[in-house]
Amino acid sequence: MNLTSLGLTADQERVYRHLLRSPGRAPTDLDGLDVPAVLAELHELEVVDATHTPVPPAVAVDRLIRRRVEETSRELHNLSSAWVVVRDLVEEQTRGRPVELVERIEGADTVNNRVWQLASTCTETMNMKSRPMSRARADDKAVRAFHRRLAAGLRCRTLVPSASLDDPAQHDYARRQHAAGDHHRISDEYRRQVLIIDRAVAFVQLDPADGQAGALEVRQPGIVATLVEAFEGTWSRARELDVPLTTIERQVLRSLAEYDKDEVAARAVNVSLRKYRTHVADLMARLGAATRFQAGMLAKERGWL
Repeated sequence: MNLTSLGLTADQERVYRHLLRSPGRAPTDLDGLDVPAVLAELHELEVVDATHTPVPPAVAVDRLIRRRVEETSRELHNLSSAWVVVRDLVEEQTRGRPVELVERIEGADTVNNRVWQLASTCTETMNMKSRPMSRARADDKAVRAFHRRLAAGLRCRTLVPSASLDDPAQHDYARRQHAAGDHHRISDEYRRQVLIIDRAVAFVQLDPADGQAGALEVRQPGIVATLVEAFEGTWSRARELDVPLTTIERQVLRSLAEYDKDEVAARAVNVSLRKYRTHVADLMARLGAATRFQAGMLAKERGWL
């Protein structure tokens, strides 16, 4: 196996191997290679130091592997973002016209249909509500389907106004949704409803006073990024919904102390690996913990364990 598979060029590998064979003797001429330039590249890759001394092979390989893993992770992220393009192409095919970066959608029913089309395959939603929540029944078909998506790993966060919780029925609905995995917090910072899907598409209510007026569908990346930033900031300042831990949340907290690997812990609590890690991240955020160890300590202080 050569080092080109780990990201070195043939010239870089040749110079590195020469340095290993002849420590303390930097090559001066290797078949016309620009040796100083190659040495500078190797130094940037952290496989030779400032004196042109090669690092030990085990260290060099470890650093090259880490670099390749980071590069691969970035490539995978870029590839996964391509699904947004696929979704836009499907939308364009369905509508028979190009997808607009900002589109005005009239009427609540039209907005809801558009939202459900996108939400049926998404992996994350952020919801800022400006008015009391839906009175949807827990046994409603759409709610049950939503709960199945949550159980499969869909990550949902919802900000609700404090006034919506004055109604016991609304409070109970919020608690059921929260227990199912649609995590709720309380905030009165915004008066316009906003829904963000997969950090790529946002629906912004046209008229805060009229829930039936419609919405703007926004796909312009800069605008969506600004809305995501606003949501994250509001979420960090929002108050926790007064709900007890669910059974699965207690199991996840206990699993942090009992298992070393997430894969084993996820099987033990009978959820998918993605859902398990989502629970861990949400619990850490709820506890204000920076590490899993700290989350366990804070959970004990609160009497959650």
